[in-house]
Amino acid sequence: MRKIQSFVRRSGRLTLGQKMGLTELWADYGVDLPKGKIGLNHLFVKQQKIVLEVGFGNGDSLLEMAIKRPDKNFLGIEVYEAHKHQLTNLKVIKEDAVEVLKNHIEGDSFNRFQLFFPDPWHKKKHFKRRLVQTEFLDLLSKKIINGGKVHMATDWEHYATHMMVVLENHPHFKNTQNDPIYSPRPEYQPVTKFERRGHRLGHGVWDLIFINEES
Repeated sequence: MRKIQSFVRRSGRLTLGQKMGLTELWADYGVDLPKGKIGLNHLFVKQQKIVLEVGFGNGDSLLEMAIKRPDKNFLGIEVYEAHKHQLTNLKVIKEDAVEVLKNHIEGDSFNRFQLFFPDPWHKKKHFKRRLVQTEFLDLLSKKIINGGKVHMATDWEHYATHMMVVLENHPHFKNTQNDPIYSPRPEYQPVTKFERRGHRLGHGVWDLIFINEES
């Protein structure tokens, strides 16, 4: 697939706590990429369902989910907050998700994939940089178990429409609403800082939840 990154690095935005988390606590919560595939079952204390979130920002929402759902393992988040709660069901990979999925993750590894409030690249000339494209879904469908879910949320209506079109037209994903309509907000989804910002700007929020029907 053409070069699409899950994030763009921006310097100067880490707090002191975050910098500490990415250095001192890396041994406990960070994942250094091997040359080949990651042994996901060896990352966590318990072998249980794994949720992958890409583009987790400051990690508040994923942290909250990991605290409330100790019966699931979560991959993502900034490590300094995880240390405060002594969590054993959280890990972070500090690399581009597309490259990680392509080169370091076995098929049928995740039960749920989350993408909350990704960069909308709202200028028309930048639409090609959006993460949610057919090629990315092709890759994702191989990494999520058959019957696993994809949950995306955005506060940009145009991107929501784009996500809906791409997902609805993909042969491996089926809308949980059985129609090309958006999903009600699930109970497990915390409010993120990006969502609060969207509300302040007068934006709506659109959730899309699809099932992977073929791995």
